[in-house]
Formats: sequence, C-alpha cells, structure tokens
Amino acid sequence: MTTRAADGYGQPAPIEILGLTKRFGGFTAVDNVSFTVQRGEVVGFLGPNGAGKSTTMRMLAGFMTPTAGTARIQGHDVRTSGMAARRALGFLPEGAPVYPEMSVEGFLRFCARIRGFSGSELTDRVDRALDLTTLRGVRLQTVETLSKGFKRRVGLAQALLHDPPVLVLDEPTDGLDPNQKHEVRGMIARMAPHKAIVISTHILEEVDAVCSRAIVIAGGRIVADETPADLGQRHPSGKLEDVFRALTLPASAA
Repeated sequence: MTTRAADGYGQPAPIEILGLTKRFGGFTAVDNVSFTVQRGEVVGFLGPNGAGKSTTMRMLAGFMTPTAGTARIQGHDVRTSGMAARRALGFLPEGAPVYPEMSVEGFLRFCARIRGFSGSELTDRVDRALDLTTLRGVRLQTVETLSKGFKRRVGLAQALLHDPPVLVLDEPTDGLDPNQKHEVRGMIARMAPHKAIVISTHILEEVDAVCSRAIVIAGGRIVADETPADLGQRHPSGKLEDVFRALTLPASAA
C-alpha cells in the first residue's frame, strides 16, 4: 500500500488516515485503514456497497467517532482539533443533506455565515460557488423543488464556499445526467492541482475520468492502492470493472 506521511518540504500531508477502525457491536465496518493524500492528488476511494467507504469518509470529516485510529487534515487531528480540521475541509456527504425549504442562494448564504463570512466577502463566496456548480439559474428556487442532480450540486456548492485545501466528496456525481457529470468532473480537474481531493464512489468511469490514484476497499480493508493505469494491469482485459470484481468478490463469484 502507498503511505506518504509528508510532502517534499517536510509538511504534513493534507490528508492522513492512520489505523482508522469502526465497529458497530460485533461488526467491523472499517478495519485498520491507513493512507495519505498529497496536494495535487485526486484519489478515487472505491468499493462495493457496504465496503466501508462512507463510514471512512464520515470519520475523516469528523462526523463519526472511530473505534480506533485517527485522521488528520492539514495536520489537525479530527478527534482532538476538530474545529481546525473542519475549517480546512470541504465535505460533500452521502445524500447531500440540505434545508429543503430554503432557496438555493439562501442556503448557501446561511452556510457562508456559519463559515464566518459576512458582507461583500460572503456575497462573493456565494456567487463563486453558484458559478462553479452552474446553479445561478436556479438560485431563487427552494431546494425541495429541485431534481436530485441539482440538489447534489447544491451540496457540492456548500463544500466549496470557503475554498478549502482538502475536499472529501462522497458520490459527487450521483443523480447527475451525463452533461452535468462532465461539468463536475471538469471542475474537479481544474481544482486538482491546488487541493487534496478524495472521491468516494462506486462508479468506475469516475476513476478513469478524474483520478490520479485509486484505493479499493472491500470488507472494510484496503485491497489495492495504485494509479488507475497500474490497477488496470491486474487483469488481462485491462478493464477496471474486471479488476474491481476480482478484488471485491469472493473467488467463486468473480
């Protein structure tokens, strides 16, 4: 597995996950997961449903307490320095929870105030997020009237409001049509050189499209950590779909 604790200048990696474990009673959802992500990397965090992807992302974001291990964002421990860690993080959770009765612009202004922005800076931040996610045309609509894809983009917009150095995106293109997916992937590619980005997904085309590295998790454990090209070489077909099945299904089913 690839583990890089610091960048070339001796600074802590923007994302460090160290022995992260989560148990629910007798069930271990995440089992001693460790990896780092550097600035400029877009890491696809892949796995079948129930593999532990979203649980790992919630622990990284500080929304779920690990049973063991920890995670750091920009050197800040999410358990002991949670506020500092979250200031450096833009998080799009599974389902993109929002306040449905608010307008799109009203919700983003609310989020910006929570982030500590006010006045012209707040307006500038909201305007930029609306433009990045192509939401200006629906900014006055209430969130509850939007399609699933547009709601997802509202969730993405709130994650980008404070221009964080670290982005953790759980299924960022879920519910988007092909054109919207293309827009979001292009946006991620443009931001990539300046941020450390983790995309939790089960959509293999997402990895080919935007990721510089792929981590595969199955049964709560990391089973591969490679570039998409190297990962493809694990199967004679060269297809990520075949590699994914070989890594995540029992031998009898693969």
